[in-house]
Amino acid sequence: MVGARRWAVFSAAAFCAGASTAQEDRCRLALVLALDVSSSVDAREYDLQRLGLAAALNSDDVRHALLRGAPGYVALAVYEWSGFYQHKLQLDWTALASPTAIDAAVASLSAMQRSHDDFPTSLGPALGYASQVLARGPACNRRVIDVSGDGVNNYRYGPRVAYKHFPLQDVTVNGLAILGDDPRVASFYRDEVLHGPGAFLEIANGFDDFQQAMARKLFREINDVQLSVVTPVPSGDG
Repeated sequence: MVGARRWAVFSAAAFCAGASTAQEDRCRLALVLALDVSSSVDAREYDLQRLGLAAALNSDDVRHALLRGAPGYVALAVYEWSGFYQHKLQLDWTALASPTAIDAAVASLSAMQRSHDDFPTSLGPALGYASQVLARGPACNRRVIDVSGDGVNNYRYGPRVAYKHFPLQDVTVNGLAILGDDPRVASFYRDEVLHGPGAFLEIANGFDDFQQAMARKLFREINDVQLSVVTPVPSGDG
């Protein structure tokens, strides 16, 4: 009888250990970061964006959220966007499940070379590209696209058309509006870009504030912090 009890205790402990391992192995968030490299972003601003993203990912708060947060890992992909066809995947899907993996992603993002610099702002096609990246990504509990930019859509179709025609129904799209030359950027991101459950907007007061804004945004996305409810973007023609 004692042996049976010991076996039962052992079996329960083994089951709990197995369940814990399964929780740690699953993906809790597939996160796609979309960086604006349209013609309105000059070389200095691009460097602030590139190095700011790497520093934000490397910040203590974000690293802690990645490694000590909810069970499961976060998978990250990063691409640049501008015109209708101008999209470049800079970091393919990476499981940020260890300090070494985060270090490698930070190094890769720090060393990015700009893909385009003389094309317009085409946010609809950028979201279409993001849907393709998500389609070949890992199966995760949540799927989020994080779009940053300093201007409004000025070429071809916009976000509403993308939401109507691409498989983004169960995807949350958050925005990071970079204030500067275009006074419409914050309202455009709030009204046109935000999409899906828990979507939110972060504001950067210029590219000099990009690192801090991105760190706040990543921390909130990784921890699934929802402070308010955003009405889903309606489907429209433009």
